Amino acid sequence: MHGYVKYFICSYIYSMIINNNPFPLLTTDRSILRRLVMDDADILFQLRTNAEVNRYLMRPVPTSMDEIYAYVEKIDGLLSENKSFYWVICMKNDNKLIGTICLWNFDGEKDMADLGYELSPEFQGMGLMQEAAEKVIDYGFDVVGIKTLLGLTDPGNERSAHLLKRNGFKEDTGYEYVSKDDVGSDMVYFLVR
Repeated sequence: MHGYVKYFICSYIYSMIINNNPFPLLTTDRSILRRLVMDDADILFQLRTNAEVNRYLMRPVPTSMDEIYAYVEKIDGLLSENKSFYWVICMKNDNKLIGTICLWNFDGEKDMADLGYELSPEFQGMGLMQEAAEKVIDYGFDVVGIKTLLGLTDPGNERSAHLLKRNGFKEDTGYEYVSKDDVGSDMVYFLVR
């Protein structure tokens, strides 16, 4: 009986398959979603210090390239340890980073993860993040085995809320998935497949 219980627990915890070896390269009609590399650091610094991008994000703004180098190394470590997926968004005709999208904060017991994204303002409003989100959401459910995907956004970030709703996310008004204390003023959206 112990063997059966042990097998059941292990199979349940590992029902999601987080495998970044090789890193999954995804493509949309207009863009490529690829792995973050150290050569992206300069443009990543520009993106993560952009006031418009950070307007609704509650994260420390980097003040030096050393912080960005450390961030790239941190992401690389998480990818190598199969703890998240973090894609650089670039146009098919240009390998330059224009944004990022990720699946992170995995909960193996609930087969749940968070979706995160950011896009350079000059590329917003063109449907590029919609293409990337569709591809990453499908990858999360169809390949990784996620059962529930969460998206947290500032109430003032109408574009982010619209993106989530357009992809079938519903607002978690009862804070069933994340407690009100944990999200502060953010709105929680969820997608179950």
